Amino acid sequence: MYSLSSAPSLKSQSRFQVDLVSEAAGAVAGGEEAKGRFRVVNFADPSGAGGAASPEAAPPDGLQNGDTVMSETSLHSSTGGQHHYHYDTHTNTYYLRTFGHNTIDAVPKIDFYRQTAAPLGEKLVRPTLSELHDELDKEPFEDGFANGDELTPAEEAAAKEAAEPKGVVKFGWIKGVLVRCMLNIWGVMLFIRMTWIVGQAGIAYACLIVCMATVVTTITGLSTSAIATNGFVRGGGAYYLISRSLGPEFGGSIGLIFAFANAVAVAMYVVGFAETVVELLNVTGAIMTDEINDVRIIGTITVILLLGISVAGMEWEAKAQIFLLVVLVTAIINYFIGSFISMKSKESMGFFGYDGRIMWENMGPDFRGETFFSVFSIFFPAATGILAGANISGDLADPQKAIPKGTLLAILITGIVYLGVAVSTGSCIVRDASGNVNDTFSAHSPANCTGAACELLYDFSTCKNDKDGCRYGLHNDFQVMSLVSGFSPIISAGIFSATLSSALASLVSAPKVFQALCKDNIYPGIGIFAKGYGKNNEPIRGYILTFGIALAFILIAELNTIAPIISNFFLASYALINFSVFHASLANSPGWRPSFKYYNMWVSLAGAVLCCGVMFVINWAAALLTNVIVMALYIYVSHKKPDVNWGSSTQALTYQQALTHTLHLSGVEDHIKNFRPQCLVMTGYPNSRPALLDLVHSFTKNVGLMICGHVRTVSTRFPNFKDLAIDQTRYQRWLMKNETKAFYTPVFAEDLRQGSLYLLQAAGLGRLRPNTLVLGFKNDWRDGDMMNVETYINMIHDAFDFQYGTVILRLQEGLDVSHIQGQDDLLSSQEKSSGVKDVIVSIDTSKDSDGESSKLSSKATSLQSSPAVQKDKKSPTVSLNVTDQRLLEASQQFQQKQGKGTVDVWWLFDDGGLTLLIPYLLTNKKRWKDCKIRVFIGETHALLMLTVRNLLCSSVVAFEEMVEPYRLKEDNMELEAAERLKNSEPWRITDNELELYRAKTSRQIRLNELLKEHSSTANLIVISLPLARKGAVSSALYMAWLEVLSKDLPPILLVRGNHQSVLTFYS
Repeated sequence: MYSLSSAPSLKSQSRFQVDLVSEAAGAVAGGEEAKGRFRVVNFADPSGAGGAASPEAAPPDGLQNGDTVMSETSLHSSTGGQHHYHYDTHTNTYYLRTFGHNTIDAVPKIDFYRQTAAPLGEKLVRPTLSELHDELDKEPFEDGFANGDELTPAEEAAAKEAAEPKGVVKFGWIKGVLVRCMLNIWGVMLFIRMTWIVGQAGIAYACLIVCMATVVTTITGLSTSAIATNGFVRGGGAYYLISRSLGPEFGGSIGLIFAFANAVAVAMYVVGFAETVVELLNVTGAIMTDEINDVRIIGTITVILLLGISVAGMEWEAKAQIFLLVVLVTAIINYFIGSFISMKSKESMGFFGYDGRIMWENMGPDFRGETFFSVFSIFFPAATGILAGANISGDLADPQKAIPKGTLLAILITGIVYLGVAVSTGSCIVRDASGNVNDTFSAHSPANCTGAACELLYDFSTCKNDKDGCRYGLHNDFQVMSLVSGFSPIISAGIFSATLSSALASLVSAPKVFQALCKDNIYPGIGIFAKGYGKNNEPIRGYILTFGIALAFILIAELNTIAPIISNFFLASYALINFSVFHASLANSPGWRPSFKYYNMWVSLAGAVLCCGVMFVINWAAALLTNVIVMALYIYVSHKKPDVNWGSSTQALTYQQALTHTLHLSGVEDHIKNFRPQCLVMTGYPNSRPALLDLVHSFTKNVGLMICGHVRTVSTRFPNFKDLAIDQTRYQRWLMKNETKAFYTPVFAEDLRQGSLYLLQAAGLGRLRPNTLVLGFKNDWRDGDMMNVETYINMIHDAFDFQYGTVILRLQEGLDVSHIQGQDDLLSSQEKSSGVKDVIVSIDTSKDSDGESSKLSSKATSLQSSPAVQKDKKSPTVSLNVTDQRLLEASQQFQQKQGKGTVDVWWLFDDGGLTLLIPYLLTNKKRWKDCKIRVFIGETHALLMLTVRNLLCSSVVAFEEMVEPYRLKEDNMELEAAERLKNSEPWRITDNELELYRAKTSRQIRLNELLKEHSSTANLIVISLPLARKGAVSSALYMAWLEVLSKDLPPILLVRGNHQSVLTFYS
């Protein structure tokens, strides 16, 4: 029995971490670092004397262990070809830890699943499938990262950040989340507005208001906890949570306004602090200039001090928060202690101590110029701030545990305190009081008053009836909590603590969120703010920017207008966090598995709706403005299409909906009215035949399916399927980048026909399957091997066998531009300056004559990504010849607006209507909308019954000369010899066949003459494709018919449907 033991810590550039395996005796062997990718080690000696074999030393022959045998081979690695020992899964080991057997197969380990070298552990890469499965003569480690784990720029930045020197300050759930959230939620409202809310709404409604706000924040807290526990959370708070759930569009829009809202919130809290200080100065007569300028001066000094604390580092900021929390909690305790100490001197100002009569009187509402919802809108901003801990998620030791515990506990504690203050103030303070000690009366003398104060022998009716009203009581005195408290200066300190702590939290949150947004490079021009400094990666530039925004709004000193917008920005963030949880649950993605289970998708949806409702309750104009800003940013990011893939729930839901709809569609029978041309286009590489791609895309875009089929012929026994997968991803991206709505589907096959059979049978999914095969015309059919022609014609026969329609496009210049290196950049440069003729490009003369197939070689692949125009005069280049210049010009003709031309349709045979449908769809598109369709239909005696008398003799002679090399001439040889030749060369034309189809041959020649006569100036000719009976007409004769029919004409499309109706005149 083997036991696993840790290897000595060795610094190695090996991709795999290797642990030694010792026998039960516990011996440990040392290992040496291999110069290749793997570190080679041996089993430890049971006695403890053995050591790990050096990679430079050959192991002893015949060493065996269980079912493994060690053998020596030669391994040439990327390190320069030193002599190493190659070990496969049956001969030796790279992974000696795996159950004591010699294998590189790795046991499950969490570090394999990390996206980057995250702070929680080092990223490791498991052996790839190729390394475990490929043959021994193949290099098992040609790649860098396995399983598509290449890092994005944002992940590289995170990896770099994680590699910073140690000593980073990380906070637990109390210091990092609970303290921050409590300080942010307990704002100025607690001390200077809570009593006024009780006076207006009464105890019952005030508690209802607190509970409603708490319900919204609790649901948001549950949703935040669910997202935070679904995976490792990096810095960025609300932006990170939303962007990784809903994608960059929502995340980018919310991230920007959330960071801005936090920056302006700094100003709002600082101005609140400054106004309180100015009030105290006003009482003592120590005003410096006037009230507004004093607010500006004190606010500026305060925000500078807060900036200094923030820039000093998160550790100093956390210490300041702890101090402020102590002051705030002391002020709250001070109030509750004071509420039990009733004093005669305070009774005239409305404080009588706890009394059931006061409580009962204050239980109901007494709205004065307000409504329930207006009072709710004033209170709700006091309940915000629940994301204060999540906003510094990058500075938390364990965000997955800290955010749920800290956030939810903070909501609970602050909610209880708000309820306690509401009940307490409503039970011991009357709504109106004059402050005049002479407003008392004797219990024996009657008083003209009612209410609890009257029962307590105070008559405040005088001030109630006065035009200036009463000065004290819940309705009138915002500082009544200072009156009730045991020591009023502590309440003032609590107000200072509440404002400064909220300002400090916002001053830290805004740069952190903005830094995360900048790192993802969603918006241009803000990347400079992504840089961090120091061991905590502090966003110093973000601090300065936030300071500038806050200072600008402090100097305005009028924040009554901007405050509702800030609240709405926060609420928009809450709404999207709730919606993120609902959306992720609805998508039912296997990747959505939060460890926090106390959430419900429908509750989250209700929370999102509540947040949106509260936005409009607070201020409908600000809510509309917030929605407009969010949608504008959403549209911008969607249009920009940032190159990120975070596995968002939007992507998961799109997949689920596509799958559901595809399955639903498969259960519905096809109908003529819903027919769409769904084309399998044999393009080869999509960028090698741009004219074919552009024309088909013109009539399939937003109408039907388009699949770019590519048959890659392979002569080796084991084709490189990994290259095929890489090419599929690369060219699919190329299609998307060029805004071509198509799918690229490559296959390996022994020849073109076999590959096309694979595609004809297997391409597509359910109802989303091709029904039309589109080919390029084989212009060079007479120059190469005639067996290629046999293959080409058999592809057409196969398409008809599978009930496909068939379309063939012919340009006289040809279609394939793949022999010109860098044709993509060349085409784009010609679009910008069409008059350029002296373009220098490299020419590869080994043009593939198979059209849609390509030989499997590194050269063929490199042609697609080679540099376009070589500006280095020393490099071997050839001037672009006239033929290739014309080819390039022709290949881009369908990318341009066609102008006022014609599309001539020669509908000679009824194929079900496909010959008419394609031109109709084509002229519906913007590039072709100015073209008129002209339809030519043959009459029995005028056009279709063509005879040799109508033909020019030169045309007949030219046809006979063309087919002469391909005739069998069986009349001049023995029957047996003729049969052998026909079997070996099935494309040959027999004399009998030539005579039998002479009339059909004459028809093709005459049609070409008529096409030249009537359609020589057309932008496009669409004509019925002539049919050849399978087994009766040789491929050479059929090819000759297509050649003579379509030669010397404008772009021509030969179309033949599958003879099932695709058009109907019934509604």
